[in-house]
Amino acid sequence: MSETAVRPQALRDCVVTALDDLKAVDPRIIDVSGRTPITDFMAFATGNSRRHVRSIAEAVVDAAREQGLRPGGIEGLDDSEWVLVDLGDVVAHVMLEDVRDFYRLERIWTVDESEN
Repeated sequence: MSETAVRPQALRDCVVTALDDLKAVDPRIIDVSGRTPITDFMAFATGNSRRHVRSIAEAVVDAAREQGLRPGGIEGLDDSEWVLVDLGDVVAHVMLEDVRDFYRLERIWTVDESEN
């Protein structure tokens, strides 16, 4: 396999580990590579408080940096209700439970799966 074929999956695994290490609630990774040119994977997780959301997002950033990757963008750290971390091949969304329930972003990316 070429390095580019392995990289998205390795980054996904790195994000999964960071989410698990910080005890993120209901983490979910969705392969969107065939649906959008924006990214290969969308990661969703819930934090129990704003501080937890921030800590989870920072752990995702730190894990990526340990792999030599710099985030393309980080949004929402100040408020920490919903933090988006853009790692290129993986976009991670870490949210408070009520925010995640309100926006239900996973449904956007799994609508085809539920129809089959």
